[in-house]
Amino acid sequence: MLKQIFLPIFLLLFLACEPQKELPDPAKLKQEIVDAEAAFAKMAAAKGIAEAFYTFAAEDAVIKRQNDTLIMGRAAIRQYYNAPFYQSAKVEWKPDFVEVSTHGDLAYTYGKFTWSSQDSTGKVNKIKGVFHTVWQRQADGNWKYVWD
Repeated sequence: MLKQIFLPIFLLLFLACEPQKELPDPAKLKQEIVDAEAAFAKMAAAKGIAEAFYTFAAEDAVIKRQNDTLIMGRAAIRQYYNAPFYQSAKVEWKPDFVEVSTHGDLAYTYGKFTWSSQDSTGKVNKIKGVFHTVWQRQADGNWKYVWD
């Protein structure tokens, strides 16, 4: 009699228990973000700022720029960086810090950047600062920024 009661209960409990999903390796995830940042910076140098910021943006990405201006959406980001000023500008950066969420779906970086642009007299102007980027793993497994 006890067997008839406990066996179904045991089976229900056994089937109800979902196996724990193994958490991703944090070191591997951090390296993926470092690699994404490096590819982003490399594309900005090779193909221009507008193309790089468009390519690495998630569809709903937001960037904050001068005077607390928010540029929302991938297409708007490309349009913003297609302005004449950015056609001759260069930007270099490298993260000083990378952190990734436990489940490997979000990450953030921060570090130093240098913008260089040439004025009409040929003088190169440099602006240095600190950046902060939030990355999100996309459905296809790639990392795209959602905030910069």
